[in-house]
Amino acid sequence: MKSRSMAVGLWIVMALSLVAAAGCVDADGGTGEERPVASAGGGTVGEEAGDAQAAPAAGAINIAGGTAHIPVMTEVQKRFAATHPAVKISVAGGGSGVGIKQVGEGLVEIGNSGRTPTDEEIETYGLVLHRWAVDGVAVVVHPDNPVGDLSAEQLVRIFAGEITDWQAVGGPAHAIDVYTRDEESGTRKVFVDKALGKGAITGGANVVVSNGAMKSAVAQDPYSIGYVSVGHIDETVGPVALDGVAPTLENVKSGVYPVARGLYSLTKGEPQGVVAEFIAYLYTAEGQEIITAAGFIPVSE
Repeated sequence: MKSRSMAVGLWIVMALSLVAAAGCVDADGGTGEERPVASAGGGTVGEEAGDAQAAPAAGAINIAGGTAHIPVMTEVQKRFAATHPAVKISVAGGGSGVGIKQVGEGLVEIGNSGRTPTDEEIETYGLVLHRWAVDGVAVVVHPDNPVGDLSAEQLVRIFAGEITDWQAVGGPAHAIDVYTRDEESGTRKVFVDKALGKGAITGGANVVVSNGAMKSAVAQDPYSIGYVSVGHIDETVGPVALDGVAPTLENVKSGVYPVARGLYSLTKGEPQGVVAEFIAYLYTAEGQEIITAAGFIPVSE
């Protein structure tokens, strides 16, 4: 009987020892259970520690819209990034209509436009306009085309599809290839309103998506006619005077050349933080130099 009692006693001691071992504290202060360890950033090692330890981003600036703005935006982007390395900046085109809509809907922080937004757009989206340059819109042809001057009437009739051969306006005996921009383009709107007197553009016109694409198309087609921002004119295209007035920066600045517009960067409400800094840079001495180098006339805020 005594040996049986001793056996029961030993069994009880062993059971208690096992229970105690399960609850003891290990050498690192744990309890033997796998618990997530808090990191310095307030996260846990078991919860993607890389994210918890990463430094917070200083901000992002997404820009879209008018294609005439792109040379200025990309250069400012480079210089701004040098002093704000943690800020992610993206620059895209799409046309003025896209810029107005995307900034209004909160898809980008800055929407660029080569036309003044309508009162309805400003009210609907709560837009704030930042006008930093004046630009002209020039008629251009292939550089080998001898036609360097057109009357307002001739221009309207060419784009309407009524004059269809270059010979009718002093050029070679060949059909005219008309090039235009898409409906979202601010450059197109200014051209139609101020150069064509709101006249029609022939349905047979070739549609291109940007100032750069227009310049390339005209440069490659000996019988082309199109229009680009004055800031995009170079030796690859031939600028055409309208009623004797050449599309030069001097003539745009003086107001003698009538086909001109403002270049805007739009924000939804007053800009804040790095967005406000980016826009403010356009009005600094360095920003004005970039605008001038791109072929535009800088505007002081």
